[in-house]
Amino acid sequence: MPLKIIVGEEIKTTHGEIIGLFIREEIPPDLSPEETVAQIKAQGGLVYIPHPFDRLRRSRLEESKLLELLPQIDIIEVYNARITVQADNLRAEELARNSNLLRAAGSDAHCTYELGRAYVEMPPFETKEEFLLSLARGKVVGRLSSPLVHFVSTWSKLRKKHLG
Repeated sequence: MPLKIIVGEEIKTTHGEIIGLFIREEIPPDLSPEETVAQIKAQGGLVYIPHPFDRLRRSRLEESKLLELLPQIDIIEVYNARITVQADNLRAEELARNSNLLRAAGSDAHCTYELGRAYVEMPPFETKEEFLLSLARGKVVGRLSSPLVHFVSTWSKLRKKHLG
């Protein structure tokens, strides 16, 4: 079966990251979360919140904004393989369940070792609408990456910064 490619973008907002799926045009960074969500929706896209409760990640969407935007959110990432504290994934799962939101998972891979450590097993789909139905029937699968992957990422950033 051929791979499905969903055009998406992780967008840095003034209060943390938001992912837009099924978008057609790039969304500029550093907009407010509200403006970012509006631009995703204007393109007919889906709003996906990655790693919502990762206590060690500065790039997560601020909780107050997450709760404020909840009615406009389509998907919550309930399993992120790079989270160091598993309770943060469990909290995301609880939010998705209590808010009746679709659940997703992501490897958040920064190196090949991390590829495929978290994903959703779901039926095939062709359209955005079929994707939503398929995701609703999907099964989240994952295993956490070693906390050492964060050192590898930091080293890579420093190396890139100093070596150009």
